[in-house]
Amino acid sequence: MMADIEALITILRANGNIGKNRPVSSGYRPAHLVRPDYLTTGIHQYETDIVEPGETVKGTITFITPEAYPESLWIGKMINLQEGSRLIGYAEVTEIDNELLRRKEI
Repeated sequence: MMADIEALITILRANGNIGKNRPVSSGYRPAHLVRPDYLTTGIHQYETDIVEPGETVKGTITFITPEAYPESLWIGKMINLQEGSRLIGYAEVTEIDNELLRRKEI
């Protein structure tokens, strides 16, 4: 399965109702707020074995059903990563490999 995007992925340290206490590894599947009205699951693959809370790493994300939110991404877009309603991090889009997701220039 080919990744949809490459991104700089940050996992936030736990602080109140945001972040995580534990590290994550490739295969992690948080929810992604790809549009203000659309939350979807994505599978992460990281350049390192483990990502500790507070770290930013390069990685890829493969989304579930990207055809449901076409033209919703652009280079530099920040995507919130969530576990339910809890914000646990964010991903900054650095490359879009699935052209269906690329926002068309106006």
